[in-house]
Amino acid sequence: MRALTIGIAGGTASGKTTVARRLVERLAGHPIALLDQDAYYRDLSDMPLEERRGFNFDHPDAFDADLLVKHLQELKAGRPVEKPVYSFALHSRTGETQRVNPGDVVLLEGILVLALEPVRALLDVKVFVDSDADVRVLRRLSRDIKERGRDFDGVVDQYFRTVRPMHYGFVEPSKRYADIIIPHGGLNEVAIEMVAGAVRQRLTRP
Repeated sequence: MRALTIGIAGGTASGKTTVARRLVERLAGHPIALLDQDAYYRDLSDMPLEERRGFNFDHPDAFDADLLVKHLQELKAGRPVEKPVYSFALHSRTGETQRVNPGDVVLLEGILVLALEPVRALLDVKVFVDSDADVRVLRRLSRDIKERGRDFDGVVDQYFRTVRPMHYGFVEPSKRYADIIIPHGGLNEVAIEMVAGAVRQRLTRP
């Protein structure tokens, strides 16, 4: 049986990863191949670090869509892939990879999953995680300082310079492609259970 491919999109810090984890928990018994779009940022190792810091990471062109499409196709066909390992501190790939084995479900999450047409075309179920802008900003600020080694001023500058305009230019408009919209972020257990139920039904369909 061909793998069912689910894409989970949404704004920065909207709860996409939380939704993906909740779905994995609810689909226990089904092997799942989990991909994060962040791993597919273009490799900027040939660019000076200071220039990398000013790069627009929220534009669709920031991602290696060709490699992501290839990996989705391979997983859908039942073959494993070597996912790049990306360093947010250095803004480049580390040179290492992580093996992702195929499963009954291929789960891809990321801000622009639905904005990239070649990626969107490979998705069987398209989900958009919606969350209030002020909640997303505070979550991103906390995450980038605690987990990604950024400083307060740098996070704020990046948010107003690229994150916010790209959200309204590309992320928010991609909502129209969603089959399912999950409001109130990753803590909406009712909506997540509804998505999981629909997926379970698809997986058990003869």
